[in-house]
Amino acid sequence: MTDRSRREYWRRNLRYLIGLLAVWFAVSYGCAILFVDQLDQFRLGGFRVGFWFAQQGSIYVFCLLILVYVRLMNRLDRDFDVDERG
Repeated sequence: MTDRSRREYWRRNLRYLIGLLAVWFAVSYGCAILFVDQLDQFRLGGFRVGFWFAQQGSIYVFCLLILVYVRLMNRLDRDFDVDERG
């Protein structure tokens, strides 16, 4: 792997991380803290949506973000020919 491709690999990796962390922050802080009163006007499964995000929804989003990151990194590894399957 050349020095230029290494830099490109890490640039794309950091872009993925920043994007996913921004989603994580928006869900955990925004939906569960800042917008809880607005979200509580709606119900999901009998529970207020703001409460649901604070207790359950953010956990589901976090697990989904892990799966998205794994898929993105596997594709990135294949693109730069550094995947484990070789």
